[in-house]
Amino acid sequence: KMTVKAVKMPCTTPNVYTKVPDGGWGWAIAVAFFFVEALTYGVIKSFGVFFNDLMESFDETNSRISWIISICVFVQTFTAPLSTVLSNRFGHRFVVMAGGVLVSTGMITASFAHSVVHMYVTIGIISGLGYCLSFLPTVTILSQYFDKRRSLVTAVASTGECFAVFLFAPVNTHLKEQIGWRYSLLFVGALQLSIVICGSLLRPIIIKEQEEGEVKAQPPEEPTETKYMLENEQTRTSIESIDSGVEITTSPKNVPGNTKAETKSEEPKDHVQIIVENNSTPTEPKTKLLDFSVMRDYSFICYAFFGLFATLGFFAPSLYVIPLSRSLGISKDHSAYILSAMAIAEVLGRISAGWVLNREPIRKIHVELICVVLLSVALFAFPFASEFWGLMTCSVFFGFMLGTVAGTHIPLLAEDDVVGIAKMSSAAGVYVFIQSFSGLAGPPLAGVIVDRTQNYSSAFYSCAAGTVMGAVFLSLVRPCKVGMCQQQQPGTEGSVVEGTQESPEDFIDMDIGKADHSGKGSDSV
Repeated sequence: KMTVKAVKMPCTTPNVYTKVPDGGWGWAIAVAFFFVEALTYGVIKSFGVFFNDLMESFDETNSRISWIISICVFVQTFTAPLSTVLSNRFGHRFVVMAGGVLVSTGMITASFAHSVVHMYVTIGIISGLGYCLSFLPTVTILSQYFDKRRSLVTAVASTGECFAVFLFAPVNTHLKEQIGWRYSLLFVGALQLSIVICGSLLRPIIIKEQEEGEVKAQPPEEPTETKYMLENEQTRTSIESIDSGVEITTSPKNVPGNTKAETKSEEPKDHVQIIVENNSTPTEPKTKLLDFSVMRDYSFICYAFFGLFATLGFFAPSLYVIPLSRSLGISKDHSAYILSAMAIAEVLGRISAGWVLNREPIRKIHVELICVVLLSVALFAFPFASEFWGLMTCSVFFGFMLGTVAGTHIPLLAEDDVVGIAKMSSAAGVYVFIQSFSGLAGPPLAGVIVDRTQNYSSAFYSCAAGTVMGAVFLSLVRPCKVGMCQQQQPGTEGSVVEGTQESPEDFIDMDIGKADHSGKGSDSV
């Protein structure tokens, strides 16, 4: 039965469980993650409503303004290892709260910017760093609170960004028409300060598994020092067990210089004193700030390359679907409907993926592979759309498949097929760091292809090529994991067998037997 340790201050002390709770305080963290998603990725995806206003105010081109979000996404993902190190050192709560302050500070300062370079620094660097410190620790600790329901809860909570796009886009559009874009950014920055409240809900979790033979009612504590008095005529033996080893002294020659061997001839019998000190409280291993051992795991390397290439298809389609629709002669209003339908389909895709991955038994990595393949098919279908309903169908299909992949690819790091929950924190930092290069290069790469071909459809071909490469690496994750396990198993079993054969059951009895035998031998002489 699962037990929870009682605590005095529920908002500051960690939760201690005997196993993963699959609920409990995890529901509060799921709600916090929903709002963190809305106030980070939701703001990033809805920032496009300010593009025309920034172009007019700073007299800049569309490409230079688009670098604001590109820099922001790059900094957010590139600094993921820093987020992991800080979370392991200071805790998830403090890091997320600090990230909320940075996000709000960057957005509020951007409202006073006088050039696009100022926007690069405020939103791109300051807010980008805050987004990383807010998002990654929240999704990491959420995965620790859930096991069987992890995929479903994470997928549902991650829909916060989709609902935020619905809310922020019309609200920001209305605000900028009434009070201007500067005060609108000021309002968004003040709203993002609520990330601090979400961060305060992230209580640490400690899992202390109860051993099979352990009972709740412990017997009275035995003395830590036990003495055995055995008789011997000529030898005084002292065996001291000291944490790291055993020191055995059987004759005056072997006695260290700081000890004194005493032999009393007037006494007919000496005593053999055996002192055993049992330290029942083992020292806890130090937590690594960033465990780079995951880079030696071939399954993780393949999964990281999957994230690197698949990310090419995450951001560019949402940026180019409206220009593509306009190039096909579709009106502005109908183009906006296409983007809204894509967002609705993404919500349904996230929830559906979480529900499917929550079913047992199922190989989650295989389901993810099927979703990535279908996402590639959706991207290849865009250039064949020639009118409104064809483009609407492709957008809905793409949005649904994007939701299935985007809402599950980070939580899947906690599965045993990749790295497991024990290395989830470090693996997520390295994984998102590798993704940063695609986040930075994806939209500009698609833009360069469009400029050279003068065709918006070519942008979707480049995105589809990236997801296909990602699917290839994802298909290698499970074989690499199985191959590593098969290679490690024979050597591990051999070392265990050798260890059990060489180590005696009771080294004290063996040494006592040797001492008695030597004593009898000396008597016979």
